[in-house]
Amino acid sequence: MEFFVISMLNGLSYGLLLFMLSSGLTLIFSMMGVLNFAHASFYMLGAYFGYTLSGTLGFWLALVLAPVLTGAAGALFESQVLRRVHKMGHVSELLVTFGLSYVVLEVVQLVWGRVAVDFTPPAVLQGPLFTLINHSVQGLSLVTGSAGEACTSADAAVRIVCSPFPATRGFIMLTAVGMVISLWWVLTRTRAGLIIQAALTHPETVETLGHNVPRIFMLVFAMGTGLAGLAGVIGGFTFITEPAMAATVGSVIFVVVVVGGMGSLSGAFLASLLIGVIQTFAVAVDYSILQLLTDLGVKLSANAQHNTMLQLSVSQAAPVLPYLFLVLILIFRPRGLLGKRDV
Repeated sequence: MEFFVISMLNGLSYGLLLFMLSSGLTLIFSMMGVLNFAHASFYMLGAYFGYTLSGTLGFWLALVLAPVLTGAAGALFESQVLRRVHKMGHVSELLVTFGLSYVVLEVVQLVWGRVAVDFTPPAVLQGPLFTLINHSVQGLSLVTGSAGEACTSADAAVRIVCSPFPATRGFIMLTAVGMVISLWWVLTRTRAGLIIQAALTHPETVETLGHNVPRIFMLVFAMGTGLAGLAGVIGGFTFITEPAMAATVGSVIFVVVVVGGMGSLSGAFLASLLIGVIQTFAVAVDYSILQLLTDLGVKLSANAQHNTMLQLSVSQAAPVLPYLFLVLILIFRPRGLLGKRDV
């Protein structure tokens, strides 16, 4: 039971981090029709900005300023580069954002080096948020923080399994939920959100009413990259801050956007949770086809028992699962889970 609960919470926290990252990309695509290949690079910039600012200004101020700086970098890129190639079509936009990802990577390696940096969370986020204790006699119980001596027993016949849930994961979930509520409120309950949605469908009318549509697009691009920067700060101290972190999540967020439905924030939210839970459970399960056949009583030859494919475990195949999910979605539902148009 404790395995299921902890794995589910880990999967949800990872999925919510993916949504924090993919929501910005979805927002930019739905508003501007631009599939930003450099989005994961802004995620990496947010992590490095957070690392640098936390060393001088403290973590909590860095958590606020790093996404602002990342959004400012996105606004500068949109106004000075992306806007100039927008009239040339989608291929030019893809190429310029693809080139930007390499530029950002080289800049990061030049400024911060090629090895991982030590981006540690504040003391309040270090250690477990709570610990699930599965006692063979007393059953399942929950202890806030570290369980300590509760995980040990002098009686050898008593079996105790302790499963801690990191405080950083809990912080991801709290921040992501706050971000979802704030984003929904801004887009549906504020005048600025109504103008943004109107500019999406009727840009000429919005411009006729006196609003600067290019400036709105710039602000939307800044908002999307700022969300990526926020995800970068949190992902940076939860996992690892290194130059390869953009490549690690870059392909996965495009899977999330396509699976959820191009331009659909609710679809991206659902796809993020599904992919996060599926991949987390797959990583946690160390079970191979050979073990399954053995448990079913199937007798195999000596050559079959040494077959590499049969020895492949679910955890080893976990990185492939999101892309397999993507292939199935493209075959059976090309518009995505909640999308309104085909990919």
